[in-house]
Amino acid sequence: MRALEIAAGGMSAQQTRVEVISNNLANMSTTGFNPRRAEFSDLHYQQAVRPGTISASDGTVVPTGVQLGLGVRAASVTVMLEQGSLSSTGGDLDLAIEGSGYFEVTMPNGNSAYTRDGGLKRSEDGLIVTSDGYPVVPNVTIPSDSSSISINSEGEVYGYFADSVEPELLGQLSLANFANAKGLEAIGSNLFLESPASGPALSGTAGEDGLGLIRQGYLEDSSVDAVKEVTDLIEAQRGYELNSKVISAADQMLGSMVQVR
Repeated sequence: MRALEIAAGGMSAQQTRVEVISNNLANMSTTGFNPRRAEFSDLHYQQAVRPGTISASDGTVVPTGVQLGLGVRAASVTVMLEQGSLSSTGGDLDLAIEGSGYFEVTMPNGNSAYTRDGGLKRSEDGLIVTSDGYPVVPNVTIPSDSSSISINSEGEVYGYFADSVEPELLGQLSLANFANAKGLEAIGSNLFLESPASGPALSGTAGEDGLGLIRQGYLEDSSVDAVKEVTDLIEAQRGYELNSKVISAADQMLGSMVQVR
């Protein structure tokens, strides 16, 4: 009986949906996190009678036919690119991107990764790095004798020194964007890798060519909507339960058929 396989596929789909929702809720407090959404599509159909088939010698055409669906499959898990709210922290190396774009960082293997987590730090050499110690591109070093730094909306980093009234330009942070940012490969630690689906990174100055602005002293909150996620969770739970009831009903029907035989 196909109903057993179809219902089992439905339960698997709802389980996938719950796993995506649970990951969203787990990252409610993750800086710069965007929620994911599970998307599904129906499977192939068995064409018992194709629509438009001629059903009689007088040329009568079947208007709808008999098309039996075979269930559901996971089509994709899509990231929802939404701007999170900006929370003031006052940290001189806490940077939020207001708009599109990612900070580029250099991984230990020399490859580039991208992140919207602007909770940056200063290494022992004064280099601006991520929380995991990965250098931000382009490299900007803050001298140890600087009293403070300021970063404007275009990413220019200025250092203030006791022996000078005017600040000194130390470097400029850039941003990167992609033709299809949803195609980036997530690897954890708030990092993404370029993929064939995302297209190559397009680096530029903040505030230009569609890139967002950099806000010093702020961090971007997670854009997870807890109320929506809980509502979706309840819906997924109900869908799972209904598919399990279909399995129970199909099993009882099979048992009745065996008894008749």
